[in-house]
Amino acid sequence: MTDKFKSNINKKIIIAVPKGRILKELDPILRKVKIIPESSFNTNNSRKLMFNTSEKDIMLIMVRSFDVANFVAFGGAHLGIVGLDVIKEFSFDEIYAPVNLRIGKCRMSLAEPIKLAAKDNPKSWSHVRVATKYPKITKSYFAERGVQAECLKLNGALEIAPVLGLTKRIVDLVSTGNTLKENGLCEVEKIMDISSYLIVNRNISKARPEKINKIINRFRKATNVKSS
Repeated sequence: MTDKFKSNINKKIIIAVPKGRILKELDPILRKVKIIPESSFNTNNSRKLMFNTSEKDIMLIMVRSFDVANFVAFGGAHLGIVGLDVIKEFSFDEIYAPVNLRIGKCRMSLAEPIKLAAKDNPKSWSHVRVATKYPKITKSYFAERGVQAECLKLNGALEIAPVLGLTKRIVDLVSTGNTLKENGLCEVEKIMDISSYLIVNRNISKARPEKINKIINRFRKATNVKSS
């Protein structure tokens, strides 16, 4: 990477966006706010991670969902788009979330095997062992109920944890519930509703307030959210 290239990047506002299914829902919003990425942005075969946009001073970077929060919190990006699950799990002081984009809607739920659920009574629990990507949220949720949660941190394939005897229960994101059913599980409790938000680095926004605020307001208008 040349010094000239680094210099050009340093002059731009960088927005981190998550890889995966959210991109289809995000595309019309980006068009509404007139931040239209180059054509390779929506190409599945592309290995690019950095994309120019119709705004010469705005660049998009594409990273894993959990990494969006890290890039924004530690100054790699000025803004980002990420689910409430990630925001709650990381809870960075450096980040605030001014706009609910109302995309990527799903829910975070506790699930267990269907046969266990038929005779289980969640109100009787004093201790649970749970497989999840979200140990912080999970422990907090159960702590509020006076239940001690032992969390096994897994980054994927959570549905097979009960089948293989790792844990009896999982906490994960659920959309249709079909994946749970296919693996012999069912939802027991909903922990929270999830959607994607625009997040901002507090310190960087103070350094470039005019430009950052304009971008935030464009997203607000695109999602019909009034400024508070």
